[in-house]
Amino acid sequence: MNSRPALRRWWGLAAAASLLVLTACSSTAPEPDGEGAQETRLDAVLSAGEIAVCTTGDYPPFTELSDDAAEPDGIDVDMARDLAETLEVDVRWVLTSWGDLMDDFLADCDIAVGGISMNPARAEQVFFTEPILEDGKTPIARCDEADQYRTIDDINRPGVVSIFPEGGTNEDFARANYPDGELITHDNLTIFDELVAGNADVMTTDRAEVLFIANEYEELCATNPDETFDYSVMGYMLPQGDTVFKHYVDQWLTIALNDGTYDDIAEPWVGDVDLRGEG
Repeated sequence: MNSRPALRRWWGLAAAASLLVLTACSSTAPEPDGEGAQETRLDAVLSAGEIAVCTTGDYPPFTELSDDAAEPDGIDVDMARDLAETLEVDVRWVLTSWGDLMDDFLADCDIAVGGISMNPARAEQVFFTEPILEDGKTPIARCDEADQYRTIDDINRPGVVSIFPEGGTNEDFARANYPDGELITHDNLTIFDELVAGNADVMTTDRAEVLFIANEYEELCATNPDETFDYSVMGYMLPQGDTVFKHYVDQWLTIALNDGTYDDIAEPWVGDVDLRGEG
C-alpha cells in the first residue's frame, strides 16, 4: 500500500489547515482550556485511542464478515483501518444492519463505512465525506435469463420475483419501481445464492456490487451495467455538525483516493474492474 507518503503529506496539510482555522477564528474562538471550549469528535477519538466504525458486514466488496472471521473485511473496511492508522488509534467495530444503520451510528459510532449511498434522507441526520465513487442501481440475474431483465418495465411485471435485503436503498428502490412484481426480502449474506437457486429472478442493487458479484458467480450476469436506472454516490457517514472531524476525514480521503492507497486496497477485491470509472 502506498500510504506512508500520503500520511506525511497529510500531516503537512492538517497543520496548515489548523493554522488557517485558528487565524480566521481567533477573534471569537474560546481558549482551548477556557470556559465554553467544546470537544470535537476528533478530540474524543484521539483521547479515547480508538475510532468506533459502524459497518454491516454484508455488502462485498465494500464490507464483508465471513462466518469464521473475528473482524469484517472489504474495501471500505480496510479504508477505515487506514484512517485509524493515520490517527494512530485502534478500531472498534460496531456491526449493524441496513435497517439499524442510522440508529446504531447515531448511538455508538464515529464513522460508518461499507458501500453507503449518500442521499437527502440520510443527510438530514449525518454529514457525509466527499464522494468516493459514482454509482447507480442496475439489475443482476441468472446469465441465461439476463436479457429478460434489462429495464424497469422488464422487471415491474406480474410473476417477476425481485429480491433484496430488508432496509436500505435497494429495498426503497424495488418498492418504488416494481409495484406490479413480486417482492421478497432475504439475508444479504446469501441473497445471491437465492438467485442462483432460482428462488428469485432478479436483484437490483448498486453497479459496484453487481460488477463484483458477476465476477464472483459464473451463473450470474449484470443485465445492463452501463445504463444504470438512477444516479448515486457513495461516501462515509460522519457526525452531523462536527466540521473539524469532517475536515480531517475529508483531507485524509482526498489523499487516499489520489495517491494509490484506495486503488491498492481495492485491487485484491475487484481486480481490473474500475469501480470509480476513472480508467
